[in-house]
Amino acid sequence: MTPHAATGPHNNPCAQCGLPIAKPVWSEPVGCRVHYDWICVACDYEFTTIAIYAERQDVEHAIAA
Repeated sequence: MTPHAATGPHNNPCAQCGLPIAKPVWSEPVGCRVHYDWICVACDYEFTTIAIYAERQDVEHAIAA
């Protein structure tokens, strides 16, 4: 599990049965997106959600006007 899971979404409802899932079992940053994998212990359904964030500007390489 990456650090994003600790600070990311929690208590997400299961896409199958609707019961809350405390936290994702895995998260993976991919560019400006973070993929979260969830597994419901009640119905054993597995699914992925994707959070899309605005692109970060690299301050070191920023060009001043």
